[in-house]
Amino acid sequence: MMRLGDKVLKVRSKNAGPFWITIDIFCGTPEAFAEVSGKLETQRVADLTGTPLQLVKRFDIADLRVVKLSIPRPVVQGSRDDRDMHGAALAVLIDEMSL
Repeated sequence: MMRLGDKVLKVRSKNAGPFWITIDIFCGTPEAFAEVSGKLETQRVADLTGTPLQLVKRFDIADLRVVKLSIPRPVVQGSRDDRDMHGAALAVLIDEMSL
């Protein structure tokens, strides 16, 4: 199987406030968007991030060719136990997922 990152332009994760992290998957072409949108299972992302499925918010935005997922942070941003202040580490995990 091919990695998700090989099919898309960019996978980015970022801070979305003190309680959320957003993952953006920029697909580039309508064909890549259709494939990613159809094959990427929200449950797999939930499992990979350790997030209960019902807390994952997913937005498939065809006009922008972007799949956006938002998950709650495991701890509040900036707290003593926060190991990813900017929320950027998840991009690597998502990028390496098989599609």
